[in-house]
Amino acid sequence: MTFPAIKETKVAVVGLGYVGLPLAVAFGESFDTLGFDINARRIAELREGRDATREVLPDELARAQNLTFIDDINDAADCHVYIVTVPTPIDRHNQPDLSPLKSASRTLGPVLSEGDVVIYESTVYPGATEEVCVPLLEQYSGLRFNRDFFVGYSPERINPGDREHRLTNITKVTAGSTQEAARFIDDLYGSIIEAGTHLASSIKVAEAAKVIENTQRDVNIALVNELALIFNRLGIDTREVLEAASTKWNFLPFRPGLVGGHCIGVDPYYLTHKAEAIGYHPEMILAGRRINDNMGQYVAREITKLMTQRRLHVVDADILVMGLTFKANCPDLRNTKVIDVIRELETYHAHVHVYDPWVDSEEAQQEYGITPVDAPTPGAYDAVILAVAHDEFKEMGAEKIRALGAENAVLYDIKSVLPLEAVDARL
Repeated sequence: MTFPAIKETKVAVVGLGYVGLPLAVAFGESFDTLGFDINARRIAELREGRDATREVLPDELARAQNLTFIDDINDAADCHVYIVTVPTPIDRHNQPDLSPLKSASRTLGPVLSEGDVVIYESTVYPGATEEVCVPLLEQYSGLRFNRDFFVGYSPERINPGDREHRLTNITKVTAGSTQEAARFIDDLYGSIIEAGTHLASSIKVAEAAKVIENTQRDVNIALVNELALIFNRLGIDTREVLEAASTKWNFLPFRPGLVGGHCIGVDPYYLTHKAEAIGYHPEMILAGRRINDNMGQYVAREITKLMTQRRLHVVDADILVMGLTFKANCPDLRNTKVIDVIRELETYHAHVHVYDPWVDSEEAQQEYGITPVDAPTPGAYDAVILAVAHDEFKEMGAEKIRALGAENAVLYDIKSVLPLEAVDARL
């Protein structure tokens, strides 16, 4: 099989979220590129030069002069390469939800032609690309895998809200279903990735590499979260302990917190699902997940304890939560664990008010049934929780944040943004 010359390759990116859009823009600067998404509203805003995720700036969109946004996959029938960047979430039982991936594979099948390459970037368990996606591509295309079409895997490494670590300056792992396809895929990505590529020996190796990146972080955060639970009982400030320990050159600088988002709080479940499917029970990974998944409830209980100690009635109390996104300086609400704090406080019949200048109110209402306040009311709250370290909150400082609460209000700092002496407690 002869693949097209790299510079003559026409690329289609399927899914234009936090991962797909930066990729489409990068290819669109030098390749004939189509960006496809099933969300008509998303396509409309991108055609107007706006990105609601704030990952791509208007001038960056403008530079991608070879990029066209489409909402009909048939318009991409003459492409040579299709890159799938759809979400891979988990269901309410913490099992992989591959429905977006399967849907994308079914959608692509009818437009595939002989010689085409389909590359998946979505995080999956080792084996998913060839075991789940390839049969659907064959079924809906009528073509034969590794004879008529080829498949690759190149895991995404996007860090939402991070303006330093961008697509082009992060090493890209690549893999292909044949040696020839792998070299073609590696050369294709190598033409836009300034940091270079790492060609894995197989698709399974590349899939496994991606899923352990975030599993490793999850386990390490679980360790410091458990340390925080212990140190709290000992009356020791966790952040001070970590700062002291960090004076050793090889101490890893992980911090306690709520572990949400589309990667760290989700990806380990893909690996544990596959491990259990082959008869192995992954004890450490699942133990870490249990610790991290329970941190929201722990924080809420600590706040209610502090309020009770001050003789503040939790029932019908007004509590302000500052921040709803899963991380700072980013509008992404996916799998935010701040919601766990809110839901636990609501079980005590508290009135929880959410303030987050980064959040789209319509999305917050749709995802969680929450309508954030436009601005907090000074002096109106029995407790104030600093849940996300947005720059806007840091700039307010301890005095202004404290002033949002009533005279005897509790101030709890989940992210340790404020000085220890300025808060009543922090994680």
